[in-house]
Amino acid sequence: MNIFNYFKKAGIDTIDASFYRKIAEWVSWYEGNVRNFSFYKVYGGRGTYKRCRRKSMGMAKKLSEDIADLLLNERVTITLDDEATHNFVHQILDDNRFLVMGNDYQERKAFTGTVAYIPYLDNAEITEEGTVISGKISINYVDAPNIFPVSWNNGKVTECIFAFPHTVARKKYVQLQSHLLENGEYVIKNTVLRCDSGSQEGTELPEKEWKQLKPFKELAKEVRTGSSEAQFVIDRLNITNNADENNPMGVAIFANAIDTLKKLDIEYDSYCNEFELGRKRIFVRPEMLTNADGTPAFDPDDSVFYALPEDDANGEGLLKEIDMSLRAEQHSKAINDDLNYLSLKCGFGTDRYQFGATGAKTATEIISENSDMYRMIKKHEILLEDALRQLIQIIIRLGMILGNTLNPECEITIDFDDSIIEDKETERSRDRQDVSMGVMSLAEYRAKWYGESEEDAAKNLPEQNQVME
Repeated sequence: MNIFNYFKKAGIDTIDASFYRKIAEWVSWYEGNVRNFSFYKVYGGRGTYKRCRRKSMGMAKKLSEDIADLLLNERVTITLDDEATHNFVHQILDDNRFLVMGNDYQERKAFTGTVAYIPYLDNAEITEEGTVISGKISINYVDAPNIFPVSWNNGKVTECIFAFPHTVARKKYVQLQSHLLENGEYVIKNTVLRCDSGSQEGTELPEKEWKQLKPFKELAKEVRTGSSEAQFVIDRLNITNNADENNPMGVAIFANAIDTLKKLDIEYDSYCNEFELGRKRIFVRPEMLTNADGTPAFDPDDSVFYALPEDDANGEGLLKEIDMSLRAEQHSKAINDDLNYLSLKCGFGTDRYQFGATGAKTATEIISENSDMYRMIKKHEILLEDALRQLIQIIIRLGMILGNTLNPECEITIDFDDSIIEDKETERSRDRQDVSMGVMSLAEYRAKWYGESEEDAAKNLPEQNQVME
């Protein structure tokens, strides 16, 4: 089934299918199974070819892991200055395992370019008047291959369709969830397609039919949100999309370093072959292969011994040792050079993946070396912070629909963890000096380093300090 054939038949306009082929290419590098590259043929003579799998360093996976760990880890703090709202939001995030799933989808964002978070009311009870009386706030997570923007403005997606593949009784289905604006109000519509063999666009099932299938039993065909605010969040890397400048989707962190990834894997594969093909061999003349009683003189499973041809007449002795020299230094230098190129192209600066470094380094040296990476991370945090704020605001909105007393205007503070690339102790010591000089208040200091709002920080100061304030 080709989802774009269904979109065409249904009159839905979205991004060109060619961009999703780019996404598939990035995913293949992440998985280490690249078409027309991961497998290759070696001519063996006499018209025969040997099919080989290229050894891979898996650097696309490594890059994605590293950027995810730097962007969203256990040290990132989200603080709301209203206590009830803060506790409610964190309870929802904990219930949906956001710390785990969030980091996972930051990694997916790194190799697909884009992810989405979709909060929704699960098992909602609604009165005949349309009032929600109960339900549970859940979050769906979606990555780029299943995100289809419909409309956008200044790079912000305003309408979108999300695909959720399912398998029921060994049959494949796709749930399409559209978030579209109608008269200034967002309407969420669900459609279920059966992926029939041989069908290019799938078969759209009537509601009464897909209601019989377990994954869609509680699925509503249409939900009118009554809000002009979207109930989905698009999160992408802060890299200009040069694969297709006319769409709002992001690109993989290594999208412009594919040639370097190829070169690295070619060099690494050659390095592995160097050891495999260069192992020691001992060539033995035929008369030495058996003992006087006809039993083998050497272990037949020992691959170091090779028999010379019967008609060999070189006269070089009964045993001849062949010890291939390995080009280890040349391979190591080539790999290190390309790791530097890769690190630089992906925004990590140089020496991020350099092998052979010795000696301990001071925090100041590390910060200096990581200045490129620091700027790159801060750039990506701009879009991530905006996405997290949107997610929290949607959770608050849904919580109020469920009847919770929350403050939608509360201040949201997101403190990213930069301790790996920034000398926190030096910065904290500098802030202490600012406090002692009177250019920073104790409340400001506490708010910054204890993850509190300034109002809460002022309340939590010791009594004598409050007097001084």
